[in-house]
Amino acid sequence: MKNFLGELKRRNVYKVAVAYAVASWLLIQIATQVFPFFEIPNWAVRLVVLLLILGFPAALIFSWAFEITPEGIKRESEIQADKSTTHKTGRKIVGVTVVLTVIAASLFVFQLVRPKSNAEKSVVARPAGESKPVNPKSVAVLAFANLSDDKGSEYFSDGISEELLTVLQKIPGLHVAARTSAFSFKGKNATTQEIGEKLGVARLVEGSVRKAGNVVRIAARLSQADTGEEIWSENFARDLKDVFAVQTELAQTIVTQLTKSGQLSDGAADATAKAAIQAEVKAAEKGGTNNVEAHQHYLQGRFYANRFSEKGHTEALAEYQKAVELDPGFALAWAELAESHLFLCDFGGGIGRAGFDAHLVSAREATARALALEANLPEALRARAHIQLNYDFDWKGADDSLQTALRLAPGDSTLFIWAGNVALAKGDATHGIALYWKAVALDPVNPAARSFLGYQLASTRQFAEAQAESARVIELSPAAPWAHATVGLSFLLQGKFEEAARAAHEDAADWARLYVTAMARWSQKRIPEADAALADLIKNYADTAACQIGEVYAYRGEKDRAFEWLERARRQRDSGLMSVMSEPFYENLHGDPRWNAFLRTMGLADDQLK
Repeated sequence: MKNFLGELKRRNVYKVAVAYAVASWLLIQIATQVFPFFEIPNWAVRLVVLLLILGFPAALIFSWAFEITPEGIKRESEIQADKSTTHKTGRKIVGVTVVLTVIAASLFVFQLVRPKSNAEKSVVARPAGESKPVNPKSVAVLAFANLSDDKGSEYFSDGISEELLTVLQKIPGLHVAARTSAFSFKGKNATTQEIGEKLGVARLVEGSVRKAGNVVRIAARLSQADTGEEIWSENFARDLKDVFAVQTELAQTIVTQLTKSGQLSDGAADATAKAAIQAEVKAAEKGGTNNVEAHQHYLQGRFYANRFSEKGHTEALAEYQKAVELDPGFALAWAELAESHLFLCDFGGGIGRAGFDAHLVSAREATARALALEANLPEALRARAHIQLNYDFDWKGADDSLQTALRLAPGDSTLFIWAGNVALAKGDATHGIALYWKAVALDPVNPAARSFLGYQLASTRQFAEAQAESARVIELSPAAPWAHATVGLSFLLQGKFEEAARAAHEDAADWARLYVTAMARWSQKRIPEADAALADLIKNYADTAACQIGEVYAYRGEKDRAFEWLERARRQRDSGLMSVMSEPFYENLHGDPRWNAFLRTMGLADDQLK
């Protein structure tokens, strides 16, 4: 055995093993960093790793059986002992190993210290199941329990807590966990410590609502999240018409308690501070109503709209419409009415051209009514930005509206979604993704935020992250449009065409399914199926999905038809054009002179965006 180990050393087998390991690590790092840049499939990286593993024993056998001499490679058995050059070869191997080790160490240090992009930071900062850091100036309003005999009154208990949350979100200096994240603990037996850690908040507001006839009983409690210690609690029994006064009192009391605890200030809760708190709460409550019946329809509408589905927003429309008919001065109801109309413009499958036009006209009217009542209402500014971005192609106007809204409601995750859309419209996908991550950080269980994020991650070929986000959207809202189609898009860009078609087949939006299927079958050379899917897309959705039809033609290389549909999409005010500069399937057109001419008609030429 001793002679055998000595022979391994003499024949440089150990040195070859070390050199091979260092060289292999370097090659693997180069493959994982460079291959994605050239859009080389992931299986190629796996192939490199497999070949290197298989090559290791071959390298050891070669170093044992052969020797490199000035005359070339010879078998070890053919070389006399006094003419062996293994000691010289060994020194060369050591030298090569040292150089490779220095390069490998430099690469490793670079990966550790290099500045990461916002998107990378977001991915690193969000490992599954990890708790968020606790913000000392923070609170979460959990869904109030519905203790009413009528279980259909759940919308009312949800609405009371949601409106309280919305008011607190607008208080300067206070971070409030977003609605969908806070409400995700509804019906679960999580401890205050678990909730506080997962939401990253220092205080929790819990409560219950019992509604019987015209009497409302509300119990509320403010507690320390990390210990569960009660800071304040109160029970209210009021006539239904006085519910607004209760909400105001709740908000003022909670802000006062947070001030007393030193969370928002130095703890000086004197008369001046109290007056300031009352003024802040009053400002945050603007746009509301004193009409009990209108208020209940508004809460019911919010309940439906939070489902983030075509059916949910259709039901919400009817409730919001009743609310504004009962109180035409209800600015918040007008703003949310506009948003439901716009959702159907964006995602409505079978509304047709006439339906689209009617919804857009109604959205414009509702937004104008809301802003006429409250010029600085964040919800109304968001609706205006939605119209400016998706349908007026007024990029600067949308940006201005959103910046104003963000100053008024910096904790509103939906505003960051729309800010991301503006960045995307201007062709800055990296910044757009960073803003989507911000929206997700504010509201981790918001399906809308994760839907936009997942789609853009897929479009920029960040496939693993895109599929993870799509899975979360499907879990949170199976009926959300694009949830399954985004998975299909990700597979399509990876060249996994059968998987793309299967994934898209599950999408709730028929037009999204047809869009992905038409391209997947084309790439599989299943031309009749591809043509049939495209024909169905044109027949049923030409008035609302012209942008996607243009993408299919661009994907097929039919540039003339692609530009025809792009122009039609522009004439129809197709919201899909909002992200035309970032859509991967339009890349085939970028070298065509007509592309820059089209961007100029959209106001998206470089000099127009300055």
